[in-house]
Amino acid sequence: MAENEDGTEKTEDASAKKLQDAREKGNVARSRDLSSAALLVVSAVAMYMVGMLIVDDLMSLYTFNFSLAREDLFDVAMMIHHLYVSIMTAVDSLTVFMLIVAAAGIIGSVALGGFNFTMQAVQPKLSKMNPITGLKRMFSVQSLVELLKSTLKILLVGTVAAFVLMHYLPTLTGLAFETIGMALSHTLEILIWAFILVSSSLIIIAAIDVPFQAWQHKDKLKMTKQEVKDEHKQSEGDPQVKGRIRQLQRQAAMRRMMSDVPKADVIITNPTHYSVALQYDQESGKAPVLLAKGNDFIALKIREIGNYYDIPVIQSPALTRAVYKHTEIGDEIPEGLFKVIAQLLAYVYQLKLARSGEKPPEQMPSLDVPEEFQWNGDI
Repeated sequence: MAENEDGTEKTEDASAKKLQDAREKGNVARSRDLSSAALLVVSAVAMYMVGMLIVDDLMSLYTFNFSLAREDLFDVAMMIHHLYVSIMTAVDSLTVFMLIVAAAGIIGSVALGGFNFTMQAVQPKLSKMNPITGLKRMFSVQSLVELLKSTLKILLVGTVAAFVLMHYLPTLTGLAFETIGMALSHTLEILIWAFILVSSSLIIIAAIDVPFQAWQHKDKLKMTKQEVKDEHKQSEGDPQVKGRIRQLQRQAAMRRMMSDVPKADVIITNPTHYSVALQYDQESGKAPVLLAKGNDFIALKIREIGNYYDIPVIQSPALTRAVYKHTEIGDEIPEGLFKVIAQLLAYVYQLKLARSGEKPPEQMPSLDVPEEFQWNGDI
């Protein structure tokens, strides 16, 4: 099981953030044996597919360059022509093969871990020059595994190569008695099949190495329980800090709300538990807006500010609870409360007119709250 330098066991799987950070640093699972096997096997198969075409081109090129007239040997232009034709013929013959091999090399490299390009992986690190660290790597479990894999590869590839050589030995000895064309053809056939058989043996190594590299990469990135907690704090934020931020936000919102109370046209109370402050702009033609609301201590502060600025404070428990429950600060009151709020505002305006000497209203109208807006005040 993976451990930290302090001996703490890493029991937790790597988080998404740690996996992403490792990927950005170029730390992804890779299998060199898979890359080698893919490159060699595909190269062998590609050689089998286009090998005879390459032989035919080489034969035609051989004939073209060795069937020269005597005067062509002294003609510089003709020799340049032969060189150009030879190069283009070779390029045409090998282009398909080289493209297939290049594709196999790329796919084999990114098959495990996916494509990943980062400059951090190529940046020089002084820690890699530390001789003590180098000695630790030399005598690590990873080095032992690599040594075992190399030994296994040598034994496996050597055994397969020996069997292939023994199988084709009679054919190889008979090449000396064949014509050049037949010898080239047979030689290429032997080389291709030997290449395919020997390369295919690496598939066994890759089949072992791929799951091992994936497991090792996952094991190296494991985290301790404390690392998981620390990362969670960094990503989500310290609960104490977040709590303090929320507290400051509530305080700022409360100050803004209380600063708007003096703009209210009326304050409706429960009378003790709830208070709401409404503003109505006749010129805008919009519905009344809730400037502030609160319960208990906040409700008391809203009433105190209203009394200080001489804002009418009306007691209507049902209407207060309805506005408190169904309206947020800064929003217009619901359409279902338009009628009852209009009755209240009309009464408030009559009170204001009475202060300037006009006849006061006889009594406050009955503020009947629609049944769907009624609320008993339970939170």
